[in-house]
Amino acid sequence: MIGTSQHDFRSSLPDGGRLLGLDVGTKTIGTALCDAGWSFASPALLIRRTKFQKDKAALTALIAAQAVRGLVIGLPINLDGSESPRSQSTRAFAQNLKDLALPILLWDERWSTVAVERTMIEQDMSRAKRAERIDNLAAAHILQAAIDALVAV
Repeated sequence: MIGTSQHDFRSSLPDGGRLLGLDVGTKTIGTALCDAGWSFASPALLIRRTKFQKDKAALTALIAAQAVRGLVIGLPINLDGSESPRSQSTRAFAQNLKDLALPILLWDERWSTVAVERTMIEQDMSRAKRAERIDNLAAAHILQAAIDALVAV
């Protein structure tokens, strides 16, 4: 199941379980994990993109090691609600993960990177540290927003 419906995703995981959040970029994949009760999300491993099969192998290893039951992938939507070439690329990425047999929720990630960067600037974090951490923190922001909405469903 790949979709944007919170209800369908929630129905596919009636007992909850650990979720993996992804912020898929062209150079990296930021990851975040949440607890089985869907209370909090925290940054995890940063995957430097190479070939898709290697990226998928890294994700598969993380999924197995953390007993992940579902994926939340940030979907880059334009401010006007339309989709862009990056949206299409993210949808294709999700489609290529379909054989993992996990439910996949595509989550609107508008403003996630901006919100995370603003927080890091407020914490007086250097540009180098921000660049190093932004993708994982964005993944955590996306996943937290999704689990907050899923708990309310």
